[in-house]
Amino acid sequence: MNTVTVTEEARLAAARPANDAPPTAQWWIAGLAVLLPLLAYLGTAASIVSIWERSETFAHGFVIVPITLWLAWRRRAQLVSLPVRPCWPALAVLLLCGAAWMLAMLGDVLVVRQYAFAVMIPLAVLAAYGKAIARALAFPLAFLLFGVPVGEGLIEPLIGITANFTVDALRLTGIPVLREGNNFSIPSGNWSVVEACSGLRYLISSVTLGCLYAYLTYQSTWRRVLFIVVALALPVLANGLRAYMIVMIGHSSNMTLAVGVDHLIYGWAFFGLVMLLLFWIGSFWREDAPAVAASANAIPRLSSASPARVAAAVLGVAVCAGVWPAYGWYIERGNATPPAAELATFAARAPAAPAFTEWQPDFAPASATLRNFYQVGTQPVGFVLKYYRDGNGGKLISSTNRLTAQRSGWHETGVAIRTETIAGRPLVMRETTLMGPGGRVVVWQWYDIGGRPTTSNYVGKLLQTKQKFLTGSDDGAALMLFSPYDEDPATARPALRTFLQAHLASIDAVLAANARQ
Repeated sequence: MNTVTVTEEARLAAARPANDAPPTAQWWIAGLAVLLPLLAYLGTAASIVSIWERSETFAHGFVIVPITLWLAWRRRAQLVSLPVRPCWPALAVLLLCGAAWMLAMLGDVLVVRQYAFAVMIPLAVLAAYGKAIARALAFPLAFLLFGVPVGEGLIEPLIGITANFTVDALRLTGIPVLREGNNFSIPSGNWSVVEACSGLRYLISSVTLGCLYAYLTYQSTWRRVLFIVVALALPVLANGLRAYMIVMIGHSSNMTLAVGVDHLIYGWAFFGLVMLLLFWIGSFWREDAPAVAASANAIPRLSSASPARVAAAVLGVAVCAGVWPAYGWYIERGNATPPAAELATFAARAPAAPAFTEWQPDFAPASATLRNFYQVGTQPVGFVLKYYRDGNGGKLISSTNRLTAQRSGWHETGVAIRTETIAGRPLVMRETTLMGPGGRVVVWQWYDIGGRPTTSNYVGKLLQTKQKFLTGSDDGAALMLFSPYDEDPATARPALRTFLQAHLASIDAVLAANARQ
């Protein structure tokens, strides 16, 4: 028996009998299954593209689909040698994925809807083309998930890591640092670690490129995993070094360099150098595709399913993927336009007081907003109630809803979860200290959804989803109580506590009056 050394693709092509042509009809029929999720969830797909367009952090999404197609094209010799044999269990998973999309629609969780849609494409390939082809396209199909714009929840933790690293490095250098939250002062000037300094863009770029590089460069699983882990950890460390270097450049130049747009240029140049070094070092352990022996008596591949059977699988994909958008349309169609919320019934016992601050939360427009100032003993107190109702304003819970707006002059100096016993019941709140024009403010904040208070965005979304499913309403409120202080926020807490003791029943009453059953 004669044996020659060839590549994997050539071996698979040779394994196909000469009289066994690729199943052209089955390939084209199964290809319709890939288009079906795109057509059924066109609105979700459009939301992904719109984020690519408006956010530089996720602009890399425009190259994900072309790279995926190129990766699939590289395996064309192997793919044509594989049988098209539908995988029926994949339809059940596709149905569950659609259910997840539906729940995310009820809870208005965009990122879950987008991920559910993205996962449907590999599932459609598996259902229509079968296990062999889906296995051959495993990485290209998984790479599609990098197109989903996700990661904003990492901004705050990354800001904290960067601030900690920078301050610790400065102190090790011998420079005295006065830190307050994510802001710090050194003898030459003041610095703030803001969203642009979080390094999220570096992290997303590094992980995306790292996964692609590991797939193309290595063959063994452990090398791929190790390289991806390094690509995940390195940008976090590099971003801390970048922030430290920028502060040192500003400090050494008496705050004439690296204090404007140029520090962004320095940052990207440094990140580019780090990635170049990562890929260069990684190339020393490169593994080429193994050569295999192709035998003249190679085992023939399995035959493809009949066109009718493939068409049945495509029909199954259409039903499993399309039933949920249709049901969602039915639910939304049955909901009448809700009335506007009314907060004027809030009865305040404390006397009104003049505004003591211009600070306002940077939240999406609400269906109704109440913002008043009161006098509690000798301490002024502010109260904000923003009521959200579907169809009348923005989202109650969103990554873009923040206590401080960029370039507003206000910034957070501390955050903690606090529990107060009000009217005989525990009330959990998020306490945030702010500093900005005019002084310092302590804020107590919580959500109220269907009479259930919470400080968690995740719990809040679950409560909204449940409420939407049971009543068709996603009503909810964001409540903020705030008061000024000089040095210690503890001096303002008694007034906040007293106001809540006197007005929690009134707050509950106005929320209950607006609730839709």
